[in-house]
Amino acid sequence: MKLKHLSFGLSVVCAAVLVAIAAILFSANVRNSEVAVFVPQGTTHEQLLDSLRKYEVLKSEFRFKAASKLLLYKTVRPGRYLFEAGENSFSIVRKLRRGQHYPVKFTFNNVRTKEQLMEKLSKYYFLFEWQDLYKLLNNKEFLAEYNLTPETAIAIFIPDSYEFYYDITAEDFFHKMYGYYEDFWDGKRTEQAESIGFTPMEVNILASIVEEENFREPEKAIIAGLYVNRLHKNMMLQSDPTVKYALGNFKLKRVLNEHLQVNSPYNTYRHLGLPPGPIRIPAKSTVDSVLHYRHHNYLYMCAKEDLSGSHNFTSDYNVHLQNARRYQAAITARGL
Repeated sequence: MKLKHLSFGLSVVCAAVLVAIAAILFSANVRNSEVAVFVPQGTTHEQLLDSLRKYEVLKSEFRFKAASKLLLYKTVRPGRYLFEAGENSFSIVRKLRRGQHYPVKFTFNNVRTKEQLMEKLSKYYFLFEWQDLYKLLNNKEFLAEYNLTPETAIAIFIPDSYEFYYDITAEDFFHKMYGYYEDFWDGKRTEQAESIGFTPMEVNILASIVEEENFREPEKAIIAGLYVNRLHKNMMLQSDPTVKYALGNFKLKRVLNEHLQVNSPYNTYRHLGLPPGPIRIPAKSTVDSVLHYRHHNYLYMCAKEDLSGSHNFTSDYNVHLQNARRYQAAITARGL
């Protein structure tokens, strides 16, 4: 009888322990809201707990600690973890143990500089720091492996929507973007660039200037043709946007003679040919406008005096001077 009582007592105790373990592991332990927690590299268990407290993730810290011991959770993996309302301790610990591997969708356009690109990327949750990518974009030895320079590296970023896993490294991020760049230039576009006497990078640089001159589609191919004509005639491009880029002042309303003196390889009033790199990240449509530029004899362009953003084009320098005087009079009359 004693053995039966002892056996029954042990069974009751075991059942109670199992119920307690089940309660620890499988009771809802995330508060009533979805919350994301970022865990940096090198985070300790105590620092992880501090983050969980800060974002008020847990209903019961005791149940989480107990579940961590039961499931032998020791190594804290870095990452961004999304905890859903009602999630239990078993799910929380399992997620933290294996690391959360999920895609991040990101889109970018209308970018001029590396700094602006980094600012856009910093708004997305990637495990790498944007400063690490910025260093790669300025690392001559690293870029040389891709036949790039710090001036041309930004060209591999083509405005579009992308999806990468958040825990990608800066090096792999760069390599994947370079892969998309190669895909974009694979085949017909490279052949078309060669047929008009340019490399893909030269097309990209010229497209960046064209887009800064006018983002409207109807004029892009015309402007591209004008600059191709000047290059073929060994004339300086004399593009105002390149001066603004050289000055680092994109809000400059009027480019004056004093601005044209800036000593920079990007100043196409002082240096023959294309600048050493793009002055913005051009849209795909602008690149294609250069590849299929309009054939004409224009050499000069000036914004129209109606300030519509369109241009007057001509092959006659004297006509160009007349167009320029009308435009200057118009902006002066408006107090610009």
